[in-house]
Amino acid sequence: MMKFWILLLCLTPALAKADIYKSVDADGHVTYSSAPVKGANKIVLTPHNQPEHARASNTPESFPSVNKATQRNRDGSRRKILEDELQAEQDLLNAIKQQIAQLPKDGQKPEELVKQEVLHQGNITAIKTEISRLK
Repeated sequence: MMKFWILLLCLTPALAKADIYKSVDADGHVTYSSAPVKGANKIVLTPHNQPEHARASNTPESFPSVNKATQRNRDGSRRKILEDELQAEQDLLNAIKQQIAQLPKDGQKPEELVKQEVLHQGNITAIKTEISRLK
């Protein structure tokens, strides 16, 4: 467990501002420390292997973009589509529930109806999540 935390510390230089030193004793035991120890080597941590353009924080001027009004229209269209899909899924779920309600109370629900009910409930949850992510 201790090795896990040491490894985590080594792999997250943004969280650990101190230098890290690694030493190996005569028996081959490896020790990591934030303080320099005689015979220890400083570990130089580098960012993940990312292309230079992936590390850049500024968007190039030549990058295609749309104005706020166009984006607002696109977002509005997306919301309308998602709301229509949500209504359709809710209607389908209600129809399945009506079919189930008409079954004899002592009988078991047909497997296909149960699968459809679960499918539509999952779709409704996913659409609601997507709608909640809209601005």
